[in-house]
Amino acid sequence: MKHSTKFLATAAAAVALFFSTNVNAQSSPKFGIGLNVGVPTSDAYGVAVGADLRYQFDIDKQLSIPITAGYTRFFGKEIGNTGVRFTDYPYIPLKAGLKYFFNDTGAGAYGLAEAGAAFGTNSGSGTSFVYSPAIGYAWSNGLDLGLKYEGISKNSSNTGYVGLRLAYGFKL
Repeated sequence: MKHSTKFLATAAAAVALFFSTNVNAQSSPKFGIGLNVGVPTSDAYGVAVGADLRYQFDIDKQLSIPITAGYTRFFGKEIGNTGVRFTDYPYIPLKAGLKYFFNDTGAGAYGLAEAGAAFGTNSGSGTSFVYSPAIGYAWSNGLDLGLKYEGISKNSSNTGYVGLRLAYGFKL
């Protein structure tokens, strides 16, 4: 629990710093909402489904800092033909990262890397490290389509999913 408290305090301080710093006066921050669906990398789960909110501010036209929070659920599947199912694994990811557009318009193809904490919502599931590399395309009308991997790691246990994120973003 001490590590979770330290992480949350650090994340809150970083968010406060980002909100209070006017990094680029020429651009306004963006806010987006996205839906995620994917195929888990673990045999215990059949599908991963989630939604997220993303606050993003530009360092310049090509580089942005996104802060993302959401809810994701791994749906357990049946163990063989036993009628017994693996337990679903729901979690709340809180991530920060860097988003780099490959052209200087602030739209088009991009690469994204995020990392943070995944707070399990099942009893006793605790907090895990979450990371998410992605590639995608953002249109100037606000639509965003990305292909991502989201991995969760705690102690020696690792799982994740490969999925698509469909989002809509707008300037604040």
